[in-house]
Parts: sequence; C-alpha cells; structure tokens
Amino acid sequence: MQQFPYRSELTLRPRVLWRSTRFMIPRRDFLVWAATGVSALAILDDPASAQQPAPSPASAPPAPFSAAAVVEEARLLAKQPHKAPSTDVPAPFANLTYDQYIGLTLHRDAAIWAKDNVGFAIEPLARGFIFTTPVALNVVEDGVAKPVVLTASAFDFGKLQAPAPTTPISLSGFRVLQTHDNDPPFEVALFQGATFMRAVARGQRFGLVSRALSIRTADPKGEDFPFIRTVWIERPSMATPALVVHALIDSETMTGAYRFTLRPGDVTIVDTECTLFARAAVDNYGLGGTTAMFLFNAIDRRNIDDVRSAVCDSSGLQMLNGKGEWIWRPASNRETLQVSAFVDTNPGGFGLLQRERGFAHYQDDDQHWELRPSLWIEPIGDWGEGSVQLVEIPTDSEVNDNIICFWRPKAPVQPGAQTVFAYRQFWCWSPPTRPPLAIVTTTRGGKGATGKRRRFIVEFTGDIFANDQSWANLKQMLSASVGTITSTQTFYSKERKTCRVLFELDPGSEGLAEMRLVLEQNGKPVSETWLYRWTA
Repeated sequence: MQQFPYRSELTLRPRVLWRSTRFMIPRRDFLVWAATGVSALAILDDPASAQQPAPSPASAPPAPFSAAAVVEEARLLAKQPHKAPSTDVPAPFANLTYDQYIGLTLHRDAAIWAKDNVGFAIEPLARGFIFTTPVALNVVEDGVAKPVVLTASAFDFGKLQAPAPTTPISLSGFRVLQTHDNDPPFEVALFQGATFMRAVARGQRFGLVSRALSIRTADPKGEDFPFIRTVWIERPSMATPALVVHALIDSETMTGAYRFTLRPGDVTIVDTECTLFARAAVDNYGLGGTTAMFLFNAIDRRNIDDVRSAVCDSSGLQMLNGKGEWIWRPASNRETLQVSAFVDTNPGGFGLLQRERGFAHYQDDDQHWELRPSLWIEPIGDWGEGSVQLVEIPTDSEVNDNIICFWRPKAPVQPGAQTVFAYRQFWCWSPPTRPPLAIVTTTRGGKGATGKRRRFIVEFTGDIFANDQSWANLKQMLSASVGTITSTQTFYSKERKTCRVLFELDPGSEGLAEMRLVLEQNGKPVSETWLYRWTA
C-alpha cells in the first residue's frame, strides 16, 4: 500500500500504570491508552437533549432498560450533530500527576457487588490525570437501570487534599474483578479510554488492547477516535458465570450500540455484538481492532541496544482466510509507517498472537512478555468482502502501542444506514482453533553475505517432522515480489520436530520486497503460509 507521513494519535498517548485497591501490580502490567475520553450521557427520551450537558449522577433517576433502547439511542444520536465532550476536570482532579492519580483508589467495600456473591465485582474509576472526560456508569437489576453514584467518601485520596465526603465523583471507566468465595479477586478486564478494553486469561498479565471501533486509522485524513458515552452493566449471578456490558459509542462520523458478554477463565471469551450508524458516509472503519507494542525481537533489532532478547506484546498476526489458508505474518518495528491489506471474503479469524512463551526468549524479569495474552477474533456470521489491515508504526520506546490490526469492510456505511456485526474474542495463551499444519515458531533476520542482502531463518514446528520418511518430497515454495532469493538451505530436527529454512534476499536496487514461504508435499501445503515485508 502507499506509504505516507503519518503521526498516529496512538503514538502520542502515554500508557498509564494502574494500581489495584487490593494489591500492587508490577509496573506496566496495567498500562492503558488515554484517548479522547468519554462523556456522561444516559439514554434520553429527547434525542435533542443528547447534545446538552449531561446531568449530575445524583439527578439521573432509575429507568427501564433494554438492549433495544441502546440501539435506538445510537440511531437517534447519529441524527444529531456531533458535539465533543467536555474535558474540564474539577479540583482536586485537575492536572494530576501520574503518581497522584495512582494514589487515588476506591475503598474495598465500595466496589459494586463486592459483598453479593455474584461472581463479579466492578470497581469504578475516577476521572483525572489523562482520563479527563466522564462516562455515565449504570447497573441493571431486574430490568431497571440505576446510575452509579459515588461520593468522595468512597475513595482514598492518598496525598491529595480530599474534597468534602459528600462531593459527587464523576467516572472515567471501570475494571472487572472475578470473585469466588474467599479467594483473592482476579482482575479480568478493564474498560477505560475511547473504546479500549483489556482482558486476560487466568495466569496472564495485561498486554495488548482491544478496540471496539476504529475509524480512518492510518488514513491521510486523520483518525476519528470514537469514545464511550454511557455504560450499562447487568447484574450477574453465580448460576451464569458471565458479565454483560452494554455501551453507547459516539464519534464525529459514527455512533454504535455494543453488547459485550465476558466469560473469564483459562481462556477469557468476550462475545461482541454491535449495531453501527453513520452521520456521514464512512468508507474506512475497522472491526475487531487490536493494538499492541512491538519494539524488537530476533527478526530485526533496528540497532536497538538492549540487554533483553526481545520486547513485544505480540510477535505477529495470524489469519485464517475465507479460502481456508492459514497465514502467519511476523510483526516488525519499521523505519517508516507500513500499512498492509490482506484482501479476503468472509474471514475465518485473525488476531495478534504471542507465540514465544518461554522466559528465555525475552529475558525480562520485570515485564514477563511471555505472560501477555494473545487475542484471536472469530467472526460470527458472514462479514462479506474486505481486508485484514495491519499497521506498523515506528517506535523507539516500549510504552507506545505501534502495531494495529482490524477488519476493514469493503462496503462503505451510508448516512443513517444500520450495520450489524458480531464476533467472538479469545483472550488466550493460544487460539482454540489451530492450524492442522506445521506452524511458524521463529523468524530471524540479519545481514546477508554482501551489500544489501538480508539473511532470514524461518522455523516451522509440527509432527510431520518427527521422522525421516515424512520429509520425502517436501518442497519449500519460496518467492519474493522483487529481487532474488539465494543461498537456500533446509535443516530438519526429529528431536525438536522442526524444519528450518535459511535463505537470503537480494533486493537489488529495490527498497521493499514482499516474501512468501510455504512447505508443500505432493502439491498440498503441510505448513501455514509465512508472509513478510522487508523494507530497506
């Protein structure tokens, strides 16, 4: 795709460390994106009033709730001119430093449902620091939505001067804790900032970020950042170990009604349903979006001098296209912005994965990148024509999420039209659906023999390499869009069940080359397809 100068909003927004009210979390485990913020807007009977300042939490009465009402509110909101939410923050929350903000914590007993033995507890998060605009938070019980009203008495202000105990506190998001009897609460998800969400499977540390909706990402026109206006959380029960969250989303160009159903566990599943409306024609929007950080690993260090072996939330993008082909595209930290489009129809799934799970691969006793989740997106129903988009943004810091992927539908959304999608998120160690083929477990890159030549090693792992007979008639189908491939060698290991393909790319005078490698036997693939873009 065409390259162009681009300064992503994502690269400008620092990640923020979170501290639980119950236990301290190591640095960077709860880093989240600050974004355009969220405003306090409940479901309103008069759609025109959606553009007026939201009432204070205490003035919003309980009201009947239904998922259909959220869809209707999104439809009505799309007919109104967009008005950006206020970012004014009252004292003592204005101009907080990072240390001051993480010192502001919710009292243990103030968490929603903390004492109710329903399997989950909700910790509302106050505004402050870079989270400067409010979100209206509601709980739904017996079909009635009740606003969450918290006062200063619910918080420990640390070294800040606390306001009067009865002062209402506006909120910027919430975290989700799973609770079981007397076991320590397990933090499974975090909603805060734009339409961002983080989740983990049991035993993992927070890493990559899910985006409910992306609009004009990596577009020369500039990105339109949607944000959550209102959230409704249904009261769970121990009989159904799931938490249902509804959200009203708004932006300059689109609105949306979302329903998230969270099922935490060894794999945390989040079913996502969305109904979208457009204020104007939108031809560049993304679903199932994910952002992650990739600084370096064995494929390319970009002259980074670091004692660690690798630093990344995710090692690459896996795709199962509509034709049943499994594809692996390693991530990379580029010198210039790179945008790749993998055209498809009705994809089977895609996601940013962390494949290297050994500590030795990273050598980081603090961050433990091997414990970061993979996120696999599985469409529900037919998504039609479109493309999986991969955006790779240059970075020299591990605090910047610089890898973005999402599904971009081919058909634009017309003003006033209703568009419905559904998909399932798997926050996991590895996706539940795996290729019935040898997979790429390592990609290494380095200087070639002469000049601009680059040397690569691609390692495939699978049971097919467990004995000599299975290697018969195995062919390496290797190609490059420009230049030539030279010095190809293949190495097998029965003990490791691996096949390593070593080769060099001679790009000649070219500055970009697309490479493709798949192992075939008797004309059929026995490995997933390795794709990689080399840039000078």
